[in-house]
Amino acid sequence: MAAPLIGLDIPGGDHAPECTLQGAWQAVDPQGRWKLPAGRILLVGDEPMIRAWLASKGGDPGFRILHASQVIGMDESPATALRSKQDSSIAKLMGAVKAGHAGAAVSMGNTGAVVGAATLLLGTLPGVLRPGIAVTMKFGGAPLTILDMGALSQPKPENLLQHAVMGAALAKSSHGIANPRVGLLNIGGEASKGTELLKAVFPLLEGSGLNFIGNVEGNEVFRGKCDVLVTDGFTGNVLLKFCEDFAAQMIQLAVKESAVSGVQIPREALGRIQKHIDYSEYGGALLLGVNGIVFKGHGRSDHHAVSNALFAASLALDARLNEHIVSALAAQPLAPQSQG
Repeated sequence: MAAPLIGLDIPGGDHAPECTLQGAWQAVDPQGRWKLPAGRILLVGDEPMIRAWLASKGGDPGFRILHASQVIGMDESPATALRSKQDSSIAKLMGAVKAGHAGAAVSMGNTGAVVGAATLLLGTLPGVLRPGIAVTMKFGGAPLTILDMGALSQPKPENLLQHAVMGAALAKSSHGIANPRVGLLNIGGEASKGTELLKAVFPLLEGSGLNFIGNVEGNEVFRGKCDVLVTDGFTGNVLLKFCEDFAAQMIQLAVKESAVSGVQIPREALGRIQKHIDYSEYGGALLLGVNGIVFKGHGRSDHHAVSNALFAASLALDARLNEHIVSALAAQPLAPQSQG
């Protein structure tokens, strides 16, 4: 049986289509890092443009192509654009996943449109109340998955419980962690600390059967205390953006101060540091809970990030991530009933 296709939104992103096409090309390069089969990648976008670009590279290595005549811009209203541009690359991409022509969707495009199209067209997995956005970073040397990163700014306790279950399923199936440690982001270690939401979630996680290690404070996030960190979408989004920019600024400061002292930091070392703080090394953000594998990368992603996203999608598909999520939710003793 042929492996499921991975759809790529070619016009999505600040540097598209050059970066997305180059990223797809890099992902299938026989001499490259990932060596994915070209026949497993579905390029979604303007077909004549795609074929012309491939011809300029010496020919098509075997990509699948799905024509889409419209593009949803990065600054467009997602709801309006999805209604008025039904032949957009994002709509066609999600449509391919819904129809079973592809198993995963990768886009660096308009976040609202990607999440909206995935939720509306694909629907949620059995038992899932609301999807969550998960990112994985490697600050402490091991993968740390954090969710939610923006899907739900005002979740209910049962939403965070489900996000914890889904995050643990991701850590187990895709990152190879046998019994993922789950932490709850809070302002103190005691169960009585935090907002009413966090105080309500704590006992749910304690009784969930997950390897719940309790509250995790902000200064413990990147010390390897847990493998999955759960928070609301508002806090998670702020945390993600703060960490990315703070780390980048600290690297620049280190380079500047080292130069003043007459010391030059090797570019190779800087590159290795950057990989630890950049979630695009894991393919971007993964929308957990929808009926398909959906990766959303930075709008400013370069071709390396696109290549990584395609590989990460192949891992999630081959690991049968969504099957693990469905099984984990069904076995959850405190799982709420689906609201349909």
